[in-house]
Amino acid sequence: MDTVIAGAGPAGWALAGACARAGLRTVLIDPAPRRPWTPTYGLWRDEVPGLPDPAVAAAPHTVLVTALTTHAIDREYVVLDNAGLRAWLADRGVETITGRVTEVVRGARGATVTLGDGRRLACAVAVDATGARRALSGGPARRPAEQTAFGLALPEDLAERVTGHSPGTAVFMDWRPAPDQGDEETPTFLYSLPLGDGRTLVEETCLAREPGLAQSILSTRLRSRLAAAGIAEPPDPERVRIPLELPIPRTLAFGVAGGFVHPATGYSVGTSLRLAGPVAQAIATAGNPAAADRAARQVVASARARRVHALRKFGLRVLTGLPPAQVPEFFEMFFELDPASQRAYLSGREDLAGMSTAMLGLFRRAPWRIRARMV
Repeated sequence: MDTVIAGAGPAGWALAGACARAGLRTVLIDPAPRRPWTPTYGLWRDEVPGLPDPAVAAAPHTVLVTALTTHAIDREYVVLDNAGLRAWLADRGVETITGRVTEVVRGARGATVTLGDGRRLACAVAVDATGARRALSGGPARRPAEQTAFGLALPEDLAERVTGHSPGTAVFMDWRPAPDQGDEETPTFLYSLPLGDGRTLVEETCLAREPGLAQSILSTRLRSRLAAAGIAEPPDPERVRIPLELPIPRTLAFGVAGGFVHPATGYSVGTSLRLAGPVAQAIATAGNPAAADRAARQVVASARARRVHALRKFGLRVLTGLPPAQVPEFFEMFFELDPASQRAYLSGREDLAGMSTAMLGLFRRAPWRIRARMV
């Protein structure tokens, strides 16, 4: 095979489909390669301009942030339709194998992938898209900081009572504390997202903590918000745990495994969809396996991308080091930045100049009690 990809989440399918469309013989390996995707995925529309309508479940008419005051974000945000997304990404040229990859051996002439049942596959390029498990590229040296969340899908009218905003409004962050949240406790925020089917997902989210804040604490805070609005808890919660500090590996990896998770937001799907085509073309146009692997790694882990990733991880360390009372103040300053600086920090994976400008803008706005933690 030309390309073997381990992992059948959105990142794995995005790259597999792109490789097949580029004319590469492609195999996708996963314990359940056709399993439905259950998480709620969202992204900024301008990250993937070619996203087709069937892949979009909802496009909120307004996106708000509340830190110390409320800000409107002048940027379109969309909720993905998982079935429509898979249909868009998939290609009939992709061969799927049910199994779990346990080892990969890379060399100048390609790679050999070993499955748990002993099967071995030879290929030109092997790609790790197994998420935080990183089956082919190795886990982190230490436990990373995590974003955790506990969410419930509510009918729109009930969600309006919790958030205070009309149906069709997305709340990116609302840092007003839950009724039972103490002043010195780990701060969390309310996140709400219209799902396009008459329901709205409301989540209590801890943006970043090492280790991640326990689900029991998040659920207690969300339930207190619901109780204050006179709402009984519905069944089927959504639980989220995202590693925020996975480094960009030296071997070829894609999606979460490739260090695509944004340390400040936990987002990675938009980056995966945007880079799948360029990575596939890099593999397809290379003259030999070693050159293909090198060219693909240059797309996903360029020197500029590594520098931006390092700056974002520094920003994460600043954020997690702030006293709880200063966290909303930090985000008040961030959302006072100009839209270009916000976009560079949130989405510009290789925009080193924009990232530096955003961080400098934050530093200039910060009072000395916060500046001291940013130096």
